[in-house]
Amino acid sequence: MPNAFNFSASPFDCLNNQERKLVRDSVDIAYFTEGEVILDIGATPTHLFVLIKGFVRQFENGEEVALFGPDDCFDGRSLMAGKVSGQFIAAEEVVSYQLAKSTVNELISNNATFGALLFADLSKKLNAIAERRSQYETNSLSLALVSQAFLRQAYVVDAKTDLYSVVEMFHSHRTTNVLVKDNVGGESRLGIFTATTLQKALLARLPLDTTAVGPLSNYKLITVQAYDHLYEALATMIHHSVHRVVVMDGAEVIGILEQVDLLSFIANSSSLITQKIFQAKTLEDLKIPAEQITNLISLLHRNGTKVGMIARLVQELNTKLFERTWTLIASPELLKNSCLFVMGSEGRGEQILKTDQDNGLILKHSYPIDEEVNRCCAQFSAALISFGFPECPGKIMVNNPAWRMSVEGFSSTTKGWLLNPSPEGLMNLAIFLDAHPISGDGSLLQDVKQAIFNLINDNQFLLARFASAIDSFSTEVGWWNRLLTLGGESSENKVNIKKAGIFSIVHGIRAMALENHIWSNSTVERIQDLVKNNKLTKDLGNDVIEALYLLMELRLQSGLAELETGKKVTGDVDTSGLSSLERDLLKDTLNVVKRFKIFLHQHFRLDFA
Repeated sequence: MPNAFNFSASPFDCLNNQERKLVRDSVDIAYFTEGEVILDIGATPTHLFVLIKGFVRQFENGEEVALFGPDDCFDGRSLMAGKVSGQFIAAEEVVSYQLAKSTVNELISNNATFGALLFADLSKKLNAIAERRSQYETNSLSLALVSQAFLRQAYVVDAKTDLYSVVEMFHSHRTTNVLVKDNVGGESRLGIFTATTLQKALLARLPLDTTAVGPLSNYKLITVQAYDHLYEALATMIHHSVHRVVVMDGAEVIGILEQVDLLSFIANSSSLITQKIFQAKTLEDLKIPAEQITNLISLLHRNGTKVGMIARLVQELNTKLFERTWTLIASPELLKNSCLFVMGSEGRGEQILKTDQDNGLILKHSYPIDEEVNRCCAQFSAALISFGFPECPGKIMVNNPAWRMSVEGFSSTTKGWLLNPSPEGLMNLAIFLDAHPISGDGSLLQDVKQAIFNLINDNQFLLARFASAIDSFSTEVGWWNRLLTLGGESSENKVNIKKAGIFSIVHGIRAMALENHIWSNSTVERIQDLVKNNKLTKDLGNDVIEALYLLMELRLQSGLAELETGKKVTGDVDTSGLSSLERDLLKDTLNVVKRFKIFLHQHFRLDFA
């Protein structure tokens, strides 16, 4: 009876003492020589194998799909199915624990998490892991609900109430706002009157005792539901540039959530990044909130906030940062006659840590691209570099004349990318399709995108040419060896996460979104739209979303570690530093990527393009 069984490795790390005793009492040791077939296609499996020494390769349809090393187990899925679907061959001398099927069944019956981690699909594995998170995460932004934060009481007054009475309420209840109930045309509506509006009334010298609060109130209430997550409430505040939201329980008002209370709840901070952005008078003033965004990312990640939620918040904060930067640089006339936009991962809302900036500027036909425009664009790019956003190696930035044009110029250029496709043109098209307006007249960008959709109709050859970029990094081989290295320097253990999976997911979904005229920018929203329109199965869509999030999580985790040690963020993940569970999840994720690429090859007929 072996006593050295490693219960810290997944999925055995979720077992209790009684279940661990069952494993110790039941496990045996098996030995296999190099090249020996451990499990063959069609065989009936009788044991679960847990490697002690050596490596095992898994083959399906003659192709290697996985490599297993010490502390890894296989093949739980075949054990449950009763039939082996692949071939498992010892890559070298192998010593392994083997656990009888009856014992495995008993463990699964008693411990649902063990079963999920052993043979479930990627999304179920991640859900099982989420259930095992430490108790401290219950207060993190990813799990906390609006109802859990401090809600201030909502005071309601009639629209006919005079300003003097409202001021008395402000004083007696120590509040800075009241909700205003009005009736227009027989329909009741609810608005809000704040201390800021009161200041404007005083400056306008309105008589306090005879001026009704109703006409001065704002009836476009920004609301959230009590069961919404706090990150959604924060994102809503940032998006609408407000400092409070009205909290509803269905159609009933239950309180007011102030931004200062929300930030205090998640970060014990009374200073708001957005306030510093809005209050900035110079570009130098913006460097502090730009740095604080990175600090917030680290805080949220340590607290267990899900990577998709972090990305959403970062997109909103960066939008405000870029918008304020452009406002401090450009003249009011330039602001009115142009559209500043971001592209790539920033445009999709999937950039978390600062990476290469991708941005452009569209101008109305009548507005000249003169020296003022050139100066402002150069200053904007330089400002972003000073904030920590590196210069784009491909010069896809507003300081490049190729990315600041009139709406007609951009329409003509994108038309050329489509009708006369070249590798560079298709790359530019891919980047541009993720464009998201930051400041100015967003309809200019919408007009250019609409022209692209109008040209793409049923052009299967062009779509196939565009989609074929998913194979751009096919030379990024040896993933499995890097996940469980057979030896070598640490540099050989690194996997570029973007090349290994993120790009194939993002670009494959982007190609399908272009084909189906889907306007959504984020990869997840595009997937949801494709599933809704029956262009992608729900199961594959969910797996691809979970795969994307897992890859983003690993990339963020690695990037934060690089920042903490003063290194440049590379996008690489050192597989030798991953836990057995993380390696297991990464292997599952790359299998999802592989399955998705097979689907894309069939969908766009890439093998015949």
